[in-house]
Amino acid sequence: MADQVRKPHICDCPACRQSPQGETAEEHRAINRVLASLNERARRLFAGLLAKERGHGGVVTLARITGLSRTTIRRGIAELVQPAAVAERRVRCAGGGRKRVEKKRRRW
Repeated sequence: MADQVRKPHICDCPACRQSPQGETAEEHRAINRVLASLNERARRLFAGLLAKERGHGGVVTLARITGLSRTTIRRGIAELVQPAAVAERRVRCAGGGRKRVEKKRRRW
């Protein structure tokens, strides 16, 4: 599958809504621009790293800033603590996703 270009998430935290041109809003836009350019695994790891850096409440804060689910961010933190053996070229596990139409359709 070709790399998909994602649009950056628009943060809806109170600081960004109150002051869209403020320093905090600019930081959140920068985080979302970087996340938009990463693949799934790198996005998880980056969000996990930022959440871990923020300490208590970091997962919820990053979920609001990035639009990623808290589960995804927690998984990124877990992957940082216990890294995978060797990073493969594949982002997803083999065999995942929908079955091909040719396999689902019966031949009469």
